[in-house]
Amino acid sequence: MEIHRPRNLGWPRAAALLYGDWGTSKAYVIGLAFAAMGFSSLPIILAVSALSLIVGLNYIIICRCFPCGGGVYSAARPHGRLLAVIGALLLIADFTVTAALSAWAGLSYLGLPTEWILPASIMVILFFGVLNYFGPHHSGSIAVALALPVVASVVGIIVLAFPHLTIRELELPHGTFQANWVAFVGVILALSGVEAIANLTGVMKIDKGSTLEKPRVGQTATKSILPVALEVSLGTALLAWAVLSLPHSLQGEIIERKDDVLRFAAEHYAGLALGPQIGQAFGWFVGITFAVLLFSAVNTAAAALIGLMFMMSSDGEMPRSFNRLNAHGVPTIPLVVSIALPVIVLAISPGLEALAGLYAIGVVGAIAVNLGSCAFNRALPMSWPARAMMTATFLLLCGVELTLAQTKPDALFFVTCVFLIGLALRAWSQKHKGVTTVQVPRKVAEMVEKLQAEDLKLTLPEGGKILVCLRGVTSVMKYAIETAKIRNASLYVLYVREVAVAFSAPKNDAKARWQDDPEAALIMKTAQAIGEQVGVKVIPVYAVAEKAGTAIADVAATLGVDELYLGTSGHTALAHLLHGSVVQQVVKNLPDDIAVVIRG
Repeated sequence: MEIHRPRNLGWPRAAALLYGDWGTSKAYVIGLAFAAMGFSSLPIILAVSALSLIVGLNYIIICRCFPCGGGVYSAARPHGRLLAVIGALLLIADFTVTAALSAWAGLSYLGLPTEWILPASIMVILFFGVLNYFGPHHSGSIAVALALPVVASVVGIIVLAFPHLTIRELELPHGTFQANWVAFVGVILALSGVEAIANLTGVMKIDKGSTLEKPRVGQTATKSILPVALEVSLGTALLAWAVLSLPHSLQGEIIERKDDVLRFAAEHYAGLALGPQIGQAFGWFVGITFAVLLFSAVNTAAAALIGLMFMMSSDGEMPRSFNRLNAHGVPTIPLVVSIALPVIVLAISPGLEALAGLYAIGVVGAIAVNLGSCAFNRALPMSWPARAMMTATFLLLCGVELTLAQTKPDALFFVTCVFLIGLALRAWSQKHKGVTTVQVPRKVAEMVEKLQAEDLKLTLPEGGKILVCLRGVTSVMKYAIETAKIRNASLYVLYVREVAVAFSAPKNDAKARWQDDPEAALIMKTAQAIGEQVGVKVIPVYAVAEKAGTAIADVAATLGVDELYLGTSGHTALAHLLHGSVVQQVVKNLPDDIAVVIRG
């Protein structure tokens, strides 16, 4: 049976999670633009800000069309598995450089000497690797707490700079259209992070009037994306104007401080208004708030890399060994890869400009694949103006991607290496599993896709429903079977596999099966054998979730059971500290009309 993930992510927390990645772009985009174009960079930054807003509007549409997850991997699947893998590999390149770039930029905002930033960045990434060994440690509530100080910093800089904003220091762009286009492409990094929101629709709160079977998240997605898109576009434009309103005499210092240009602007304008000491203090406040948010982006990128590789492995596109979990439900090999890749990138391309050159080709490519896949998917419910806007944005980003490939050979080499390694792993995985591709006529494929097992569904006896959640062959199983026999009730045996990853498999893909999980298979087959002996029909239920307690409560509510049987937890004190009590999670989320029976 199909199990729904809990939809408990409201728009404020979703917006904060999005801002934690997308909102950090202004920390380095403005400095890079100034280093490239000087006081003539404002038109370029305005163009990037406008494109960011347009891309945000496109992703509102994508979230409406994919209420169960609309990342590039899911959006490209209807057009072919290979295209989906290409999109996912572009996203892997994006997340890899996000972790490296965010670590470097965060340390720059803390004022660390340049010669120390490289080893310190590696240490930051290793730290978050150790942290992610125990599962992803980020939530919407933490994201809100981190985002608010950054918004306050942005507002503070704009307010302090407002009396000094001027157009006298601005210059018109120099050179030809081609030169300005290349400069525009070079600072396109403001698009970073927008792809993250599409992967969150599967856990967003549904709109009023919709159901879990037919969810709609258009209202939640709009409220999540629109404020962030406006803040990113308008905030970047106003902050850029503030930087470009600084005196020409400071041009050398601005270029020298391009890695933490917003902190430099904060120190300057606060010093003019409130004195040098207050200026230094406000500069430290801005530096710390941006650094913390950038470090959070490192953690988010690492967790996203782990989840994306795990999802591809579950879908048969990566080796099965990528599915092996540690004691905390984290895939071991993806964890190692998610730390090794950013460290390698830092070692071969140290410096903000070098990392920015590698970054854009991955994020722009992933967004372009997502937009193109949706624009040319006629099955998606989309109005023609929305489809036209998405198609135009897709074509523009294709031009950006081709320009990046031509003008940044290091970026092309990097993404080519990611493609070659990823596709080689995919080919090896499919060959090892004995997978082959067979072409059949479309009519035959449609017949197979529409084939349903409706007539094979069980006719369950009346007498109530009992759900027992098992982690092993224990006395709870015997008690549940005996009770079901006495009451002539339906007995559901649930096994929850805890997986601490940020991505889940696409809704229409092959579901996880208990037959493929050795521990679950032992429990289910034992329960079915005992039930058959005493005349009790046992229905296996298998779920994969980040939190076992939430999944148990969700399954119980979905099935509409009368009673839920649980055994006492064998978790250690450390496990309780990191994950909490499963029983407490169940009781907290379980409907009041379902009785809970706990046996030792």
